[in-house]
Order: sequence, then C-alpha cells, then structure tokens
Amino acid sequence: MYTHPQQATLTSAHVTGPLPGPRSAELLARQERTESNARTYPRHLPIAIAEGSGAFVRDVDDNVFLDFLAGAGVLTLGHSHPELVEVVAGQVRNLSHGLDFPTPAKDAFMRAQLSMLPPGLAERMKVHFCGPTGANAVDAAIKLCKTATGRGDVICFQGAFHGSSAVGMALTGLVEQKRPVANGIPGVHFFPYSYCAQCPVGLNPETCATNCVQFLEHSLKDPLGGIPLPAAVIMEMVQGEGGVVPATLEFAQTVRRVTRELDIPLIVDEIQTGCGRTGTWFAFEQFGIEPDVIVASKALSGIGLPVALIIYNKDLDRWLPGAHTGTFRGNQLAFAAGAAAVEIIRRDDVLGNVRSRGAQIARLLAPLASNPWVREVRGRGLMWGIELADPETGRPAGGLARAVQRNALERGLILECGGRDDCVVRLLPPLNITEEIVDAACELLLAAIAEQSAMAEHRTTTDAAR
Repeated sequence: MYTHPQQATLTSAHVTGPLPGPRSAELLARQERTESNARTYPRHLPIAIAEGSGAFVRDVDDNVFLDFLAGAGVLTLGHSHPELVEVVAGQVRNLSHGLDFPTPAKDAFMRAQLSMLPPGLAERMKVHFCGPTGANAVDAAIKLCKTATGRGDVICFQGAFHGSSAVGMALTGLVEQKRPVANGIPGVHFFPYSYCAQCPVGLNPETCATNCVQFLEHSLKDPLGGIPLPAAVIMEMVQGEGGVVPATLEFAQTVRRVTRELDIPLIVDEIQTGCGRTGTWFAFEQFGIEPDVIVASKALSGIGLPVALIIYNKDLDRWLPGAHTGTFRGNQLAFAAGAAAVEIIRRDDVLGNVRSRGAQIARLLAPLASNPWVREVRGRGLMWGIELADPETGRPAGGLARAVQRNALERGLILECGGRDDCVVRLLPPLNITEEIVDAACELLLAAIAEQSAMAEHRTTTDAAR
C-alpha cells in the first residue's frame, strides 16, 4: 500500500512525466479489475490521489495539480482546511452519529443554515435531514410535495440533473442514463429551459421575450394542455451538469409567478449552487424569488463530509413520522464542520471573494470570445463553463472539450466536462481560492484551449482539403 508523508502545504502545480505515472497506473489497473464499471472521474482524469491541501492535490507519483473540480463542488474551503479538520477531530471524540436525535452539533448546524437565508424567509421554513446524498434530498422534496398537495405529476426542465436515484434520474434530462433502466417513475414532464446559447425552440434570445417559459405557462393553464396540475416544479437556477447554464431572470421569475398563481410548490435544487458557489448563499437570491422547497447537499459541511437536507415552507409539513428516513441522516461530524464553515465564511468574507474571483475569471477568459471554437463562456461566482462547438456545423465539440481537459491535466490543472455531448469545460474551484491561484489556473486553461482548438482547426482544414 502506497503512503506519502503529509506535506504542510501544497503551493504550486507541477507534473513531472506522462500521466498516469507508474504508481497511479498500478492503482488504476487494480480499480479496473475490482471496482464497478459505473466509476467515472478516473476515466478522464487518470491519477490516483494521495493527499490534498487547499486548492491542490498530490497524486501518488508526486505530481501536484490545481484542483478546479473540488470534489464536484463539495470542498467549499478546499482540501483539509485546518480549522475544519480541528473541529471534526474534536467532534469525533465526542459523538459521530446521532440518527435524528437533537444534539448540540446538529442544533448549531441547523441554526447556522437558517441564518444564511434571506431576511424573513427563515421564520417560514422548516428543515428535514435526509440520507447523505443530494439525490436522497431530491427524493424527499418530491415526496413532501406529493404528500402536501395530493397530486402526482412533476414538472422539470430539459438539461436538468437531479441525481442518479430512481426519482432523481426520472427528473434528469440525460437520456443516456435512463436508457438502460426500464419503467422509470411516471408522471414526469420536461419543458424547455432558458438555454439561450442553443435555444431549445429555435428562437432569437434578443427578441423571444422568453417564449420557452411562456410555453410552460400556456401548457399548465390550457384545459386541453394534457398535463394535470402537478405536485411540484423542480428547477436549477444554474444547470450544473447541463453545462453551467444560468436561468435568465425573466425565466426564473415567470416560473415563480406561474407556480404561485396555480398553487404549485416550487422546488429549487441548490445542490451544486448552494453554500455560496454563485456568490450568494443560495443562487435563487440573485433572481428575486423565494422557493417553497430548497434542496441542499454537496458543500454543506465545507470539507466533504456527507450531509443533505431540504428547507421547506411550514405549510407543506403534512407528512407523518417516518415518512422519509435514512440511517446516516445524523452525521455529527458534518454538522460540526458545517456550522464552523458558516462562521469562517462570514468571518473571511468568502462570498465577497467568490464575487471578486468570478469577475476575475470573466476578465481573464474574455479573450476566448475571439476563438471560433468557443461558442460561449458563462458562469456566476465560481461556477464557470466554456462551451465548445464546431464553428462550421455548430455541433457540440465534446471531443475537443475532453482533449482540453486532458491537456490541462498534463499541465497541472484538474477540470470537469459537462453539457450536451460533454462539450462544456467546467470550473468549480474552492470558494476561498486566491487571486494568484486563479491567475495561474486561467493561464493553464487558456493554453490548453489554444493548443487543442488549433489542432482541431488543423484537422478540419486537412479533412476539407482531401
């Protein structure tokens, strides 16, 4: 078994040879033999990680990478934040698991989360602790709304991702994920999302007056529209796995108006956008709306310890004891860390840093507007995506995005891909990332995009000449 002495700090990226290195290759080969085919990240990021510190990880071959994946957005304050490590160490000596009993750690965590809501909202809300995954919280939110309304159908949006459980997958737009699993959850209806870079109904974003959401409104109000009044509408304010696609302001506000008019609970899935990722604690705050149910998970503990919850209007609290349980809904380590993370985020003005670093990324990536292979650069706070497309055909350039991801890794930068055909290169760094690290990461990213898009252009030109 390979071990490496813990380093106090990792401060810069450096890759010393081909990837994967020999020790990583050994562990990856063993993983191939023994672990499920459903594993994903090591297929495109072929490294075996030994340790992490802040915004950096070191693999077992002593290569160091800037981590702009951050556990898929889980590590709010980066790897092994020393204050959170100390809090977790203290809590594990006291109590680590508490089911749904009240405990000091749980009480502090719950009060910290409610304190981050917009003024006045917390007084109208309750909290339910779910199993440790975001998908389980999505399941709970749907069960809550079906129980409260007595209705069964659910409205969701094309491009959405709500998890890999049976319910979460049914609400997710990714057809490839659903295809092998027959007889999915019934009563789910998909409507267009405000994805203006590739308008789902072929309109001009400059003149369309958000007709995609008007289609939803008309369908729900039309007595011949074919859709019964649903139990809920579920929406991401920024579609993450869908390619970092923010809702337009008009789209989000119209969805909220229509759901209020028709007394349909609005669930906002903040699993990826929550806990400050977009520059406010929850992304919905930037859209001038208040949801009926908030789903949160990923970054709640600040250090990657699993916890998931829903925060919902008290009027919906009509389910009975045991209606949604889970053995690991009482993770005291996550509660203690999460309460401490809120204190640190306030003390260090981490949300201000998210907004400043987001503006910095926008400025540094602005030159990509002249790259013909870049369809759009978009993001909020520290959640960014670069959508790549063939300039001749307009088709998503998923192969190019994966090539950029691999090129960036070889330079020392870990990125993710998402969107249609994985054509969007995604950035999800820790929220306390520094100006200097953002500069370094964007320099590596721009170099990777320049090299790979030039190669793609050369291939296109060569193929056309044949």
